[in-house]
Amino acid sequence: MTASTSAPAGRTAPARRRRALRAPAANRSNALPAGAWWLWALGLATAASRTTNPLLLGLLVGVAGYVVAARRTDAPWARSYGAFIRIGLFVVAVRLVFSVFLGSPIPGTHTVFTLPEVPLPDWAKGVRLGGRVTAEQLVFALYDGAKLATLLICIGAANSLANPARLLKSLPGALYEAGVAVVVAMTFAPNMVADVMRLRTARRLRGRPTGGIKAVLQIGLPVLEGALERSVAVAASMDARGYGRTAQVPPAIRRTTNVLTLGGLLGVCAGTYGLLAAQGAVYGVPLLIAGLVAALAGLRLGGARSVRTRYRPDRWGVRAWLVAGSGVVVAVAMIWAGGAYGEALHPGVVPLTAPVLPLWPAAAVLIGLLPAVVAPVPPPVGASAGMSAGAAPVGAPVGAPNSKEIQ
Repeated sequence: MTASTSAPAGRTAPARRRRALRAPAANRSNALPAGAWWLWALGLATAASRTTNPLLLGLLVGVAGYVVAARRTDAPWARSYGAFIRIGLFVVAVRLVFSVFLGSPIPGTHTVFTLPEVPLPDWAKGVRLGGRVTAEQLVFALYDGAKLATLLICIGAANSLANPARLLKSLPGALYEAGVAVVVAMTFAPNMVADVMRLRTARRLRGRPTGGIKAVLQIGLPVLEGALERSVAVAASMDARGYGRTAQVPPAIRRTTNVLTLGGLLGVCAGTYGLLAAQGAVYGVPLLIAGLVAALAGLRLGGARSVRTRYRPDRWGVRAWLVAGSGVVVAVAMIWAGGAYGEALHPGVVPLTAPVLPLWPAAAVLIGLLPAVVAPVPPPVGASAGMSAGAAPVGAPVGAPNSKEIQ
């Protein structure tokens, strides 16, 4: 009897280990903090800012898109990723149009076509309207526009995966009021996109056209009306919940808080610029660390003025750290690759050369796929209503933060 009972236990041990490693189903208790998704996306965006190689930029977009497709819910903000992709494509098109009509300082020998050139006065030297358009300047504009588009798409991935209202739980007390304003602004665009899609679907079902200026005007009025109603509902809910109450603190603490916060934020800005610049990585890291320390100290002191409580604060578990760490690893690896693979990360356009895919930077970008494996699996579309963390109660106006989000 002993052998017969121990054998099944031995056979089920590997299965138990596989179940432990498998990502669980998402619920209120194990939902990832919004900050983890933003750190992951900002890491990908930092990596995109360090290269103009279209192959690496396309790989970053593919990594972000795969994670969004695997882990986004059916919440209103999760539907905005497609809008960010269209905005990115629009940015690339605008960059190409500016290069064609306004010229480019990039010299080239391969003429694609020639536009009529508009003569300009002497005080406008260096500016050209029309003229010769070369393949080199078009490729340079394409690389430059793809870089900015990838940055926008990475930010759109965070906006689609992270519940913006949950950011309030992670903000320090000193930034609570500014955080509420940012969260309301961030939820405005996804809700407006959802309204436009709903109205277009309704017009299509009624047999009415969804394109053209007339249709846009007829759709725009209900969208603006819904946005105004949501704004009034948000203001009423915030006023009813005592938003804006502050405590009295000594003047010395207020002055110290202002100095530390302002100086820390300036250090963070200078350090971030150093990390994003090509030659600023040496001074960027120390400035960024010093700025973060000063800013956190100032925010800690400034939180004494905020009179509020936290309802179910977000907990950073192992999976949240893995998600955030994967984005940081991608950013650090790409910054390191800037010195070892400089030519591959910035392919030349004079003379025109085909971009190559560097092996190690590409492998580092693939680390960004880790959230698609370790993050909790969202419920099927249509089954997550009421289960997403911070969801508004039944009957609450769309876009209005509920008591859990305000507290």
